[in-house]
Amino acid sequence: MLSRGAARGRALRGAARAGGQAPVRGLRASPRARSAMPSWVIDRYGRNDVLRFTRDMVFPTIQFPNEVIIKVHAASLNPIDLSMRSGYGATALNMKRDPLKLKSVDTEFPLTLGRDVSGVIMECGLSVSYFKPGDEVWAAIPPWKQGTLSEFVVASGNEVSFKPKCLSHTEAASLPYVGLTAWSAVHQVGGLNQSNCSGKRVLILGASGGVGTFAVQLVKAWGAHVTAVCSHDASTLMKKLGADDVIDYKSGNLEEQLKTLPLFDFILDNVGGYTEKWALDLLKKWSGATYVTLVTPFLINMDKLGVADGMLQTGVTVGSKTVKHLFKGVHYRWAFFMPSGPSLDEIAELVDSGKIQPVIDEVFSFSEVPKAFLKLEGGHARGKTVIDVISKK
Repeated sequence: MLSRGAARGRALRGAARAGGQAPVRGLRASPRARSAMPSWVIDRYGRNDVLRFTRDMVFPTIQFPNEVIIKVHAASLNPIDLSMRSGYGATALNMKRDPLKLKSVDTEFPLTLGRDVSGVIMECGLSVSYFKPGDEVWAAIPPWKQGTLSEFVVASGNEVSFKPKCLSHTEAASLPYVGLTAWSAVHQVGGLNQSNCSGKRVLILGASGGVGTFAVQLVKAWGAHVTAVCSHDASTLMKKLGADDVIDYKSGNLEEQLKTLPLFDFILDNVGGYTEKWALDLLKKWSGATYVTLVTPFLINMDKLGVADGMLQTGVTVGSKTVKHLFKGVHYRWAFFMPSGPSLDEIAELVDSGKIQPVIDEVFSFSEVPKAFLKLEGGHARGKTVIDVISKK
């Protein structure tokens, strides 16, 4: 939970955006008690046929005083939704959902996918002092919680932020998960910020996806020289987002193409696999240069080996790689999505100042969720797949 000072600061920022005073807030009951809501759920793991629409999903309730209920106006899909639909990370996520095995029903189903939300606060817990019913907000819901492909979703207050004023709900829903993932990798793990990024050479591998398009804009806003790797048909988009150099990975040997360029201060890898074997050789040695990858075996290890052995194997892997590359004069890091309302506050300021814009590939209605999953599964998206939840279509 945020401190009183931090909460007050966020309240004042939100009030300033809304043009009013920061009110004192307590628990608000919904106008009418409800027990069920429309939602897309899965009852087992598998392919797209496991998605099921229901009007009888249990209506979310506030369990803790720092929680809020959000009426979902728009959501969006991320690769993690495809992975979770197939059971990826189930071992670790189930442990997080019920670490003490206190629940009477030992199952995560029915499970709602979707991590991004842009919507309106409907109800607040007793300790929430920085939002009120009616506030327009956005958030990225952690994967161990019920997701956003529903009419309503519950979130911790410290996961929520005021929506950027310049964006519609459909536009805003495209940004929280990819934005926070890129923010984690570039800023919290990679150590880059507005003060130290100017003039640094940054390489982004897999630049045309959701995280990549956000990261290109973020480091460019901070003054970096950006080299984006993508396919040729995304090169115009990359230039529009501010990339200085665009490399087509299909036009020849990527490693050899990148070796002709000056060395880099920072590399963000959204691709992983074989790329990791040579990418670190592109960094400036003994200068604090850092390679950060978002492709890690953490959840896979836990699925395969169980919680204890999986965590041990993961620790050994990242530890050995970190030490190995440290002796070569570069830093090796893993990064993950981290839910954070305060980080979304900072991202919202960048959006409202025009430094970051949403990149949307296609918008689907709520009735078209299975079609949206197939679109994402087809790959080669240029930006995000968004769900307009309140659409009547």
